Amino acid sequence: MNILVINAGSSSLKYQLFEIGKEEVLAKGLVERIGIEGSKLTHTAKGKEKLEITEPMSDHKQAMGYVLRALTDKQYGIIKDMDEINAVGHRVLHAAEKFSDSVVINDAVMDAIRDCIKFGPLHNPANLMGIEACRATMPNTPMVAVFDTAFHQTMPKKAYLYGLSYDAYKEHGIRRYGFHGTSHKYVASRMPALMGKDKKDLKLIICHLGNGSSLSAVDGGKCVDTSMGLTPLAGVVMGTRCGDIDPAIVPHLMKEMKLDSDQMSDYMNKKCGVLGLSGISSDFRDLSKAAAEGSERAEMALEVFAYSVKKYIGAYAAAMGGVNAIVFTAGIGENDSNMRARCCEGLEFLGVKLDGELNKIRGKEQRISAPDSRVEVWCVPTNEELMIAMDTYELCK
Repeated sequence: MNILVINAGSSSLKYQLFEIGKEEVLAKGLVERIGIEGSKLTHTAKGKEKLEITEPMSDHKQAMGYVLRALTDKQYGIIKDMDEINAVGHRVLHAAEKFSDSVVINDAVMDAIRDCIKFGPLHNPANLMGIEACRATMPNTPMVAVFDTAFHQTMPKKAYLYGLSYDAYKEHGIRRYGFHGTSHKYVASRMPALMGKDKKDLKLIICHLGNGSSLSAVDGGKCVDTSMGLTPLAGVVMGTRCGDIDPAIVPHLMKEMKLDSDQMSDYMNKKCGVLGLSGISSDFRDLSKAAAEGSERAEMALEVFAYSVKKYIGAYAAAMGGVNAIVFTAGIGENDSNMRARCCEGLEFLGVKLDGELNKIRGKEQRISAPDSRVEVWCVPTNEELMIAMDTYELCK
């Protein structure tokens, strides 16, 4: 069974075609600058040369047309025609409390995704465009929505409620939802096999660390807490996002900096985090280089990030009454050995003992803690696309 996975952004469209059974990627690609001058599709298929198409693509529907042409191209493609695509899985950011798992898309699901635009104004509209483009070009192919928020719907009220009036939750849906759920779900599903234990016996702290970062506490295979909140702005300090702050800072800075609500949101989402602290970059590779060359602000930004991650690890160990494993994943978590070490430094009281040699790996599924570490530490590369494909397969097989 061939599953096409779509991750649509406001001006981009990523895709992968999986053959389920082998869990093999047959083809993948990226369409950039949709609706902007310089639209480009980059496509690679198994055993074929790379294909690049630079043509105007005014919208996602037109972009999907080029994607399907690339997939079926005699020279660069991998399938004969669109009938070989058995189902399509779409990544969707926000489902609020409407869905606690992936779901086959129908008109009611589309309406629910539209209703959640108020919670995901940057992502949900783009996700909808991707779905609508696929439905227009592949009207008879079943499609599935896989939500970033779904995995975290097992959180208890004590974890997801804010200290606001209860009416804010009941009437306006204000609560902690959490994100990166597909990544957290994938890693949580891998750990029982890697550790040789039943998932019901495992307490995991999963650290999805990238330009956007989030942590989750997973007890017995279920998420019981997560660091992101109503939106992906909350939690640890991130690449350009501020993470948790005193809420009184918002109106104070709006007055001091003469910002309206949209400008304040843009400031907190795009101009803060390690970028704002360092004044150099949101890319941790740039910060590490600058810190090594003596930049005090770059070093400070890295320290603030690691400290914020470490605080959540400690909090989640307390929330679950213990922890069996700490797992690092995503761009930074999988590839930055120095940051993994920084995040684990000082956690010896929990029973964490990192192995310096094992920790030197990049992008490899491996235990990186010492043999006598009471809490195991792992590096597990995430695979959100495969998780989306597998969810889609289960609903459409």
